[in-house]
Amino acid sequence: MSRHLVFVALLLLCGIVPLAGCQRSSPPPLRLGTNVWPGYEPLYLARELGLWQEESVRLVEYPSASEVIRAFRNQNLEAAALTLDEALYLRQNGSDVVIFLVTDISNGGDAIVAQSGINAMADLKGRRVAVESGALGAYLISRALEINGMTIGDIAIVPLEVSAHEEAFLAGEVDAAVTFDPVRTRLLADGGHEIFSSRQLPGEIIDVLVVHRRCLDEYRPQLRALVAGWFDALGVLAEQPQRAAGIIGRRLKLPGAEVLSSYKGLRLPSRQENLQLLGRQATIATAIDRLAKVMVAHQLLARVPEDTAFFTGDLVR
Repeated sequence: MSRHLVFVALLLLCGIVPLAGCQRSSPPPLRLGTNVWPGYEPLYLARELGLWQEESVRLVEYPSASEVIRAFRNQNLEAAALTLDEALYLRQNGSDVVIFLVTDISNGGDAIVAQSGINAMADLKGRRVAVESGALGAYLISRALEINGMTIGDIAIVPLEVSAHEEAFLAGEVDAAVTFDPVRTRLLADGGHEIFSSRQLPGEIIDVLVVHRRCLDEYRPQLRALVAGWFDALGVLAEQPQRAAGIIGRRLKLPGAEVLSSYKGLRLPSRQENLQLLGRQATIATAIDRLAKVMVAHQLLARVPEDTAFFTGDLVR
């Protein structure tokens, strides 16, 4: 028999008896997009510790939240790490997103950091403020101005991706930046000081993992592996903080002590807390409704969504 006929025979065998040496390709990995933020770092800790296989979950890091949103909207990602306000924005703009995990609740990790001589929000009048527009920055600056009796017209917005905040701040090109860790910590170390933070917005800044609804069933095994690895990583962070901080610090370019300090500004909900947030008595529904109303008032959303139940606790359970 010629080599050509042998090759054809093998192809036929593969089609008829797939287990006899010709195996199906493995399912595609779940692509999850993130930007750099301590609240998402347990994902990278899980990857570093081998808590899931690279074939199951592929983490894709972007310089800013705005780029994560673009990639998710363009279907280049199955899942993404976002703030709750960003998930609302995506949903209102045509993306059928489902929240399946609450990663953290910010309690100081997001802040407005100002140059020396600017001691309060009122001192920002007429000043240049770096803001990552279209993402969390727009929400934080709107709420900070409202609480301090100011309007967006009182300041000069400088649209900048968060990856450019540090350079612009140190060069004196902006007077303040609406930013978050690890940039926040580095700016404070370089002489900046905080004039507003998410501590003044309790329960309003929540980070979540979302997935396209169409991917929920197709990628369910990968999503389960991701969630299991997340909670295992939280266990390592709680039980072996120095080890975890060393791994995370290499990525964030921060000493281990500063990494652990940054987590003081975050609450990382446990599996049980996630079940309370996303389960049958979902407490996140109240947060979504409240947040949507604030966003509409500040023209960050066109309207309060009629359906705010775009979450599931199945993967956590």
